[in-house]
Amino acid sequence: MCCRIVHSKRLVQCSAHSNRSIITTEEKTASRGLIEGSDPLPAKRVKELAKPRLGSRGPPGSAPSGNRSGSPSYCRYCGCAVARSRRRRRRRRGRRRRSVGSMALRGPEIAEPGSPGLLDEAAAAAGAEEPIEEEAEAADGGLLRWDRFSAWLHCVCVVGFDLELGQAVEVIYPQHSKLTDKEKTNICYLSFPDSNSGCLGDTQFCFRFRQTSGRKVSLHCLLDQFDRDSPVCLKKDPAYFYGYVYFRQVRDKTLKRGYFQKSLVLISKLPYIHFFHTVLKQIAPEYFEKSEPYLEAACNDVDRWPAPIPGKTLHLPIMGVVLKVRIPTCHDKPGTTQIVQFTQQMDTQVSVVLPTIHEVDIFRCFCPVFLHSQMLWELVLLGESLVVMAPSPSESSETVLALISCISPLKYCSDFRPYFTIHDSEFKEYTTRTQASPSVILGVTNPFFAKTLQHWPHIIRIGDIKLAGEIPKQMKVKKLKNLKTLDSKPGVYSSYKPFLNRDEEIIKQLQKGVQQKRPSEAQSAILRRYFLELTQSFIIPLERYVASLMPLQKSISPWKSPPQLRPFLQEEFMKTLEKAGPQLTSRLKGDWIGLYRHFLKSPNFDGWFRTRQKEMTQKLEALHLEALCDEDLLLWTQKHTEVETVDLVLKLKSKLVCIQKLGQQRLFFLKNFWNLVGQPTAPAQCSARTHMTLPHNNLHHNSP
Repeated sequence: MCCRIVHSKRLVQCSAHSNRSIITTEEKTASRGLIEGSDPLPAKRVKELAKPRLGSRGPPGSAPSGNRSGSPSYCRYCGCAVARSRRRRRRRRGRRRRSVGSMALRGPEIAEPGSPGLLDEAAAAAGAEEPIEEEAEAADGGLLRWDRFSAWLHCVCVVGFDLELGQAVEVIYPQHSKLTDKEKTNICYLSFPDSNSGCLGDTQFCFRFRQTSGRKVSLHCLLDQFDRDSPVCLKKDPAYFYGYVYFRQVRDKTLKRGYFQKSLVLISKLPYIHFFHTVLKQIAPEYFEKSEPYLEAACNDVDRWPAPIPGKTLHLPIMGVVLKVRIPTCHDKPGTTQIVQFTQQMDTQVSVVLPTIHEVDIFRCFCPVFLHSQMLWELVLLGESLVVMAPSPSESSETVLALISCISPLKYCSDFRPYFTIHDSEFKEYTTRTQASPSVILGVTNPFFAKTLQHWPHIIRIGDIKLAGEIPKQMKVKKLKNLKTLDSKPGVYSSYKPFLNRDEEIIKQLQKGVQQKRPSEAQSAILRRYFLELTQSFIIPLERYVASLMPLQKSISPWKSPPQLRPFLQEEFMKTLEKAGPQLTSRLKGDWIGLYRHFLKSPNFDGWFRTRQKEMTQKLEALHLEALCDEDLLLWTQKHTEVETVDLVLKLKSKLVCIQKLGQQRLFFLKNFWNLVGQPTAPAQCSARTHMTLPHNNLHHNSP
């Protein structure tokens, strides 16, 4: 809905939005009447609404409503056509600048009837006094409205309960966001608790669902660039969406059902669990009071956020609160958190500082089972089928997320569902008994799963997670024959025998911390550090062996194809463990060889090795390109035939296309190759076929 007020044939800034307030019903009626043809308000009231308020201020880049050119102001909440018209003017000016040289060669063109002349456009451009910040935004990749929003969120959904339809999506914002019917159905059922606990009050949890196959990916292209520098645990998965839920259920006698039930859901590709939960805490309570206009205002705030660039400290305003966060990078030292520090000058408006954007309270989740935390680490490492039964979606989702984070910095490559219901579209796929249980971690709350999933090899049944400082009763590992009591008694049900001996030292350290009432954050840091050292001790021998598969640099010839990696041989790797195994860095004893053999068959190894293989292949390509840069290509062309030269140029062109995948080295190699092969030789020695052209999007360079 556009909220502009038309007066005297001129567009004026929406006075409500210029003052960061919510649109009134009367203003909505006025705008609808002017647009849809309904009865408008009296002229006097229209003038009052159109009159800008004193002290009103638009967003960065907006012109004052009373500027000399008569250009309308930019409405930060509704995104009126004013912004689009300015973008069109900027594009026209950019095209005119780029076409000056070609126009001089071709001569003047005859303008079509009714089309604006160059003088008129130049006068209009000169009359519009646009701030420097707006020009900077135009130069920033040509971002359009909702591009910044799309870098963080796919959409925001409101899911309510209807007596006739059940759960239903009431609002999707922005309205142009696309969700298939299958995705909407999954969101509806995953946004409500699927248990008998009641969940009165406010509940926050997270879910993950599969993106519909064959659906066009509408993600902003900038995410792919930022994803390169993200840690493996924060890289987006193109096949899945995350849903962050704020569910409210309170008694309401005015409703037929007797309860108010509604969920505000953020749909995103980014696994920033702690960050989005904090955002929901800021906007959800106010939304339930002020409804849709408040949601529109919050989404417009998100649309002005800077891009989620790893390694940078970001200030993110959201409805009067400024969040200060830092997104980790793959270059950060594992196990360390870059604490965001305050500065005296710039942080005067910061309201909330987040020390992490994705980590959960791992000790709080592992507290009921921390005696068996090492066994759970092995189960997650090997990609075993695991189901977590909890009384509420909040506890199930946090426990599943804590499980997959315990093998960090190794990425969990199998599927995981922090919250799973009987209505999920993959329910039959994961609960069938006709085949072996899939490699997946499920978090469930419905007691129906106690019988449906009792054939799974590893099941965790937990009760209510205690607050920090309380010592819960420790669960024992029970045999599979006791699964008939799963629906009532907590415990860990598994017949798995760990490969490694239990580490009694970490157990004593955690127990001592509980007795001394050590803060949960400190306990989580100790447990996370223990898991990190354990994972690193396990993965270092693999890293060392895979590095030996790289060919020697002296075997790289600029005139031949890059050499291939040596194959991974399991028995050859096992022999290296005798002298360079995990015993060098870990004090744990046990069957490390058996653990490695099982790991090499798991999806986690397959995903890890594919990533390393891709990185090493790109490294070989980069070294090969560097060797080509060091050669005198012009001298080489003089010593070879034209056919060989053409063949070389075609290969170089294909290399330049692949350079885009090499990250930060792209510009360096592009410039070097352009200088070496992009300049034509003498006309007698260089035919038209050997002239090399580069893609327009790769280089801002005029062709010779």
